[in-house]
Amino acid sequence: MALDGNWNLTMNSPMGARPVTANFKTDGGTISGEFTGPQGNAPVSGTADGNNVAFSATIAGPMGQMELKFSGAVDGDTVSGNVQFGAFGSGTFSGAKA
Repeated sequence: MALDGNWNLTMNSPMGARPVTANFKTDGGTISGEFTGPQGNAPVSGTADGNNVAFSATIAGPMGQMELKFSGAVDGDTVSGNVQFGAFGSGTFSGAKA
């Protein structure tokens, strides 16, 4: 799948743009991988259905752990969609293969 590999993602949160790098691997309809960002590393898990993807990661935040839930679509070497920041609202994300 086109999601496999290293990505540079930007999450547009209520507190501004937040960059993160990701490494994704797909196996059938299952996504695994890891985020690396200012809060450290976090494992990623999710599902893929055609170009549609949904994945999540739990990161350390200023008020404890926060689950990030992503849903979007891969289009060649780009990905974009929506992200839920735990109880702290939602935003968009976009990225490109590194």
